[in-house]
Parts: sequence; C-alpha cells; structure tokens
Amino acid sequence: MIQTLRLGIDIGGTKAAYGVVNHEGNILAQGNVSTRGYANVDLFVETLYNAIKQNIPAILYEQILSIGVGAPNGNYYTGNIEFAPNLEWKGVIPLASMMKEKFSITVKVTNDANAAAMGEMMYGAAKGMNDFIMVTLGTGVGSGFVANGQLIYGHDGFAGELGHVIAVRDGRLCGCGRKGCLETYTSSTGIVKTANDFIAKYEKASVLNHQVISDSKQLFEPAKQGDLLALEIFEFTGKILGQTLADAVAITSPEAIILFGGLAQAGDFILNPTRKYFEENLLKIYQGKVKMLQSKLPENDAAILGAAALE
Repeated sequence: MIQTLRLGIDIGGTKAAYGVVNHEGNILAQGNVSTRGYANVDLFVETLYNAIKQNIPAILYEQILSIGVGAPNGNYYTGNIEFAPNLEWKGVIPLASMMKEKFSITVKVTNDANAAAMGEMMYGAAKGMNDFIMVTLGTGVGSGFVANGQLIYGHDGFAGELGHVIAVRDGRLCGCGRKGCLETYTSSTGIVKTANDFIAKYEKASVLNHQVISDSKQLFEPAKQGDLLALEIFEFTGKILGQTLADAVAITSPEAIILFGGLAQAGDFILNPTRKYFEENLLKIYQGKVKMLQSKLPENDAAILGAAALE
C-alpha cells in the first residue's frame, strides 16, 4: 500500500536523529549519526545520506515525499543554519539546498526547538493547546513559542531564542559570545559546570566529593539518595530557570510551559525548584494559571515528528 511518508531529522550538538513518519505520526524506521568530527558540512550531509539510504528500507524510502529538519539556529524562511554556537560548522550553512541537491527531495528547515514544539503540539503534552512554550534542556537551551496555534518565527525566522536571554548579568561566557545566557546555566552542559564549581568549594560530606562530573545524569542518583550537594545544584539551576521562565510568560501568556531534553529527565529534582521560583517571580495576573509539564514524547521523537510535519 502506498503511504504518504515524510522524513524528519533532528540535528543536535552531538548527533542527528532521523525517522520516517507516516500521516498518523508513527515512526516506521529510524537511526542516528554523529554531528561531531567532520572537516566540513558536506561530509556530514554525505554521511547522513549514506546512513539513511543504508538503514531505511527501500520500500519506505521510495515513498518519502519531503524532508523536514530541525537544527540549532535553523531558519525556516531561508533554509539555512546561521551561526549555531553548539555545532562545529560555523557561519551560514545553506543546509536545505545542500540536502535537496543530495536527496533530490524537497527539504524544509526550522529551529530544532521549534520542531520539538510542533511534535509536542501534534502528538504530545501540548496536544489541543494553542498557546505554550516548549523549552529544550539539552546540550544547549532551545525554545519554541506557540501563540494562537502558530509557531512564532518573527520577521527574520529567529524569534523565541530563550536560551540566549541573559539570565545572569556578566555571568558565564556563552558560545554565542555573550555572557550569562540561560543555556550556560540550565542546559545539560551548564549544570555540569555548576556541579563541578560547587564540588570544588563544598566542605561538607557528599557522595559527589572529589568527583569530576561530565554528564548531568551523574547527579540523578545522588539526588535520589538525598545528597544535599546534588539537591543544592538542582536548586540553583531551577532558580535561574524558573525566574527566566516567569519573565517569558509576560510575553505570550501561555497555557503551559513544557520541558524537554536530557536535563528534564531529572523529573521533580529540576521541576520542583523551577516551579517554586517560577511562581514566586510571576506577575500576579499570571500566578496559578500556567502549567509546567514534562514532555510526553521520547527524547528523540518530538523533533523528528515535528520536523517531518514541516510544509
């Protein structure tokens, strides 16, 4: 039976996940490749093409009508990736045109968090919502703002960069060149930096003493055991995230904020302090109105599903 299939690709700081999606939102085949270690973006596109051709059954590949890509600093209007701080490829990358030439299929590109927001709106926690903010807490911090049922792109395609709002004035240097961006504190890499800073200064007993943290997941188990240092790290991170999200609410008055990505998997350890400082810092007219939810989609699937729906 001939189906209407689309290929969704989620390009992240460490890997690109891809999947073939049918009209019901089922991922029929999927895989991933690294986004690290390429001399240039042409080699990445070649590697991605070969992996997809090898891993996607021919009977499915032949039915793909279009390709949607979610990527850091992906511009829906131009099809370019523009000055993405968390990718090795610098400057302006004409990804849509490069991929169209390679795959001979129509290609659309958007910001990776926008793609995740679309996936969440169609199949996840935001299904049925017209106004919400999707925040991805991964290698960096991305966001997608949906208002009146539509993604907000702005006049140049780059609206909604919450990860690069200044959360701490004169704070940590960000890959974008500014200081104190939200993602330098509340991304997976940001909380790792916080953890190692706190461990170096902590004088009480902790299971984290003398450890070097390289992954945010190393904090999950100590937090479950009630380790005070691990809980303090989550409290510090949640405070910065909650305060910044409270400011964002004043812009679009969303029904919900949905947290997605590696750090969001910490569950209540990050959600509870975030909710606490979020409510404390909301303008009174918004207090008690905005839900804070975890994504209901598997980490790789949301952006794949949303990207596949790009038209």
